[in-house]
Amino acid sequence: MATEGIEGFHVATRNYGATAAFWSSLGFANVFETDHGSGQWVHPAGGPYILIVERHEGELTTYPILRVADSTAFAPDREPDFAQPFTARHWGVVEALVRDPDGRTVSLEAPLPDGVAASDA
Repeated sequence: MATEGIEGFHVATRNYGATAAFWSSLGFANVFETDHGSGQWVHPAGGPYILIVERHEGELTTYPILRVADSTAFAPDREPDFAQPFTARHWGVVEALVRDPDGRTVSLEAPLPDGVAASDA
């Protein structure tokens, strides 16, 4: 089993409020925010969501988030270059980061497997 397609986009920013206002002006609505400068935004017409994440250090990245039905059964035709294995996240999924042939990051998100708790990180 590979992926189920693009679910969202991760957008890093230096200013969550300004970036949220930008996406809001384009018709996206907030569906949840954290207390540490991140939130998920969706468009009422559908399509992938935008996950805005405030970062004050490092490179500002934007990358696709692909849905995986079951992280334990993930078996693409070609072995990916994992930058991070599937790891429990505080937003209730397990996430892996893989690199494409040019070194760009792609996020893979799957539901938490039975018995795995969401991370506080």
